[in-house]
Amino acid sequence: MIEFRDVRFAYEQGRTVLDGLSFTIRDGEAVGLIGCNGAGKSTLMKALLGLVTAEGKISVDGLEVTKQNLAQIRRKLGFVLQDSDDQMFMPTVYEDMMFAPLNYGLTRGEAEARVDAALQELGLQELKHRHNHKLSGGEKRMAAIATILAMEPDAVLMDEPTAALDPYNRRVVINTIRALRQTKLITSHDLDMILDTCDRVILLSGGRIAADGPAEVVLRDKALLEAHRMELPLSLSR
Repeated sequence: MIEFRDVRFAYEQGRTVLDGLSFTIRDGEAVGLIGCNGAGKSTLMKALLGLVTAEGKISVDGLEVTKQNLAQIRRKLGFVLQDSDDQMFMPTVYEDMMFAPLNYGLTRGEAEARVDAALQELGLQELKHRHNHKLSGGEKRMAAIATILAMEPDAVLMDEPTAALDPYNRRVVINTIRALRQTKLITSHDLDMILDTCDRVILLSGGRIAADGPAEVVLRDKALLEAHRMELPLSLSR
């Protein structure tokens, strides 16, 4: 589904952010991307979305990430931003959810069918006509996920999806992520959430892959995590 082959990127000479990354994410996998600040997680996501141009080869569903292919690539990838206010820019949830399908050329009826299906899948029908500025933080995060699902992407990318949520809304978002059928790539410092939602973990350090394996194995390796300025998930440190 997603493939990186010897991907390199530097914002400026002498400051390499991605340093020869190679990995494959199979269709339907749920992969957590972890690492301390500056490890290269955000840049990796930007390279995948074509927001920065990296050396090497990145492909999505067999389609190489190039300027010519970006429109097709971005139809395959849905990106849930860390700050929902950066994503929800229309007055209501309904208008936000309709925006991308209409811009993809769907009829209003087809777009509305997608909106209703996404809201029903997440159990959020009551949010459809709510004003975004009146939503709680948890409601807005869920609405942002619904907005992406209305695009019917093949893969969902998420940047810190549980950041700044209270325990109840954090659990709602975790349960929602677990139920998503799409391929998932999730970056987060919330390692308990990664443990709950991902089958596999890729640990980045200094722009390189320090570990890549089953979430239960990588996230239980205290020495590995501490060597890369991270700590065990709280659920495993008791």
